[in-house]
Amino acid sequence: MNGELKIISGSSNLALSEAICDHLGSTLTPCLREKFSDGEIRIEIQDNVRGCDVFVVQSTCAPVNFHFMELCLMLDALKRASARRVTAVVPYYGYARQDRKVSPRAPISAKLCADCLTVAGMDRMVTIDLHAGQIQGFFNLPVDNIYAAPVLLDSLRERKEDMVMVSPDAGGTERARAYAKRLNAGLAIVDKRRDAPNQAKAMHVIGEVKDKICVVMDDMIDTAGTMCQAAKVLIDHGARDVIACATHPILSGPAIDRLSAAPFSEVIVTNTLPIPEEKLKCGKIKVMSVAGMLAKCIHNVHTESSVSVLFV
Repeated sequence: MNGELKIISGSSNLALSEAICDHLGSTLTPCLREKFSDGEIRIEIQDNVRGCDVFVVQSTCAPVNFHFMELCLMLDALKRASARRVTAVVPYYGYARQDRKVSPRAPISAKLCADCLTVAGMDRMVTIDLHAGQIQGFFNLPVDNIYAAPVLLDSLRERKEDMVMVSPDAGGTERARAYAKRLNAGLAIVDKRRDAPNQAKAMHVIGEVKDKICVVMDDMIDTAGTMCQAAKVLIDHGARDVIACATHPILSGPAIDRLSAAPFSEVIVTNTLPIPEEKLKCGKIKVMSVAGMLAKCIHNVHTESSVSVLFV
């Protein structure tokens, strides 16, 4: 046995951590999270964790570097407090898009972050919908990359008639195909060419979308350029309705303005990242909770049960 189960939350998504505890019938272990006057982070675990099986819930979302450093300090504190096993539950893994060298003198940031978390004291990681599945290989320890598909599919099943799952680029085709198979829906791909970082130009559609309900699938919505370009092209090709669907609502920069102006009837996301109230005022965003799924994964890891039941 791995000792008593304890859940500790970072500051990035406290509401999700509390929802996970509600599903588990547990409470959050108290933890002091403060800033010193010079901006350095102060962490102190305020309960005994010696011999315990500890899960630290922290999405490395904006401000990314602050939340990442906070997670590292929490892992180090737990290691030094003699926790038997420490699992980082990182619903959204930041820096995942920097998973390879794209120019001669560039870092592989996703690998460096993996090394930092490992050195800090992590024994295992749980995450949702990694941007690139091969990032699991950056860690020399177990990584459970579970999928938000069951949660997102629940919001789509009720309107699957005449539905087409659309990948906004060629790289996301496998994801869109997996959803299309489960919904017995059609599949289309938007041919996209990116001119610069965070700028995308959609070109044309591969597949039949005329008079269909098109669901544009992606793993994340950042500045929403890709999504909105795809929506415009789909409407131009005769789509009856367009819905955006993504796991991670980063929603940075002009994302909300773009989504509000785009021809989406609905934008379906999960709560892997917190969405400020002012961003929800656009009226299109529907948030699905992954708390139950993460709670089940934590329970199975703690009890040494199979986690593969969540890999759908």
